[in-house]
Amino acid sequence: MERVMAAKRGEAPVVDPAREAALEARRARREKQRTVVAESLPELSDDSVRSDVATGVDVPAPPFFGTRVIRGIPLADYSALLDERATFLGQWGLRGSRGGSGPSYEELVETEGRPRLRYWLDRLISDKVLEAAVVYGYFPAYSEGNDLVVLDENGHAERARFTFPRQRQERRLCLADFFRPRAEGLDVVALQLVTVGQPISEYTAKLFARNEYRDYLEVHGLSVQLTEALAEYWHKRIRTELTLPAGGTVADTDPADLAGLLRNDYRGCRYAFGYPACPDLEDRAKIVDLLGADRIGVELSEEFQLVPEQATDAIVVHHPDANYFNAK
Repeated sequence: MERVMAAKRGEAPVVDPAREAALEARRARREKQRTVVAESLPELSDDSVRSDVATGVDVPAPPFFGTRVIRGIPLADYSALLDERATFLGQWGLRGSRGGSGPSYEELVETEGRPRLRYWLDRLISDKVLEAAVVYGYFPAYSEGNDLVVLDENGHAERARFTFPRQRQERRLCLADFFRPRAEGLDVVALQLVTVGQPISEYTAKLFARNEYRDYLEVHGLSVQLTEALAEYWHKRIRTELTLPAGGTVADTDPADLAGLLRNDYRGCRYAFGYPACPDLEDRAKIVDLLGADRIGVELSEEFQLVPEQATDAIVVHHPDANYFNAK
């Protein structure tokens, strides 16, 4: 701070040689420690071990193999799974006062958050800018080391292969561990890609061009969270479609409340590309190809980003041990 303030005043920076030397020595020690730890760990690609994820788990039966396109999903169906906190706090910045004289976060939610949310949901319906659509499918699959191998609808030819990183320590988890190896028979993987459509992207762009920045930030943030709500809604649909050998479906253990769903208190997990368990964005091209994403107007940019922005993809895993983890 002394150096920053000196620079702002136009003065020469104040340098304490002894202090600078001590800081540099500390940085060197930390870097050496990180290097020693990193060198002692296996590579992320190491497949000589397997995690303690349970084996022999019953494989549910899907209603079909292949892909299907669903259009015209009513807003009320998926907005019921909207994460209000992520919308108000994360997207709209309703922070609230902590012990101060201003309104608390909870008060802002009641006076600004929910009224604005109701306004925009009604407005987006009346302006007809939401075109919710899903393309999803089920494929026979099996694991091979750190790879998930996806087969064609008949379970014969290999359609795609995903190679995932394995944790270098702790449980040594790898996403492939949540699927049966070929020697134990075939498993099933679900893939999904959802979007609320291109018109909402054009709508937000017009708000920005008109310098209506508050409206732009609110609509853009809401559209992002509605996309997530649609992904959550369709993941729940997939759980209801996967039938267990002993009867019932994967969704039978779902929590009864929204909070439980948002905490992922259900069987299985949904993994999106770019996150720690499956960080390779280039694998997104395989999902787009397997599902035929262009059928719902979704394309892939040169940087492997989904276009329109209000779209998200996922590998859906049914294994009861599946959870979010960081492969590092």
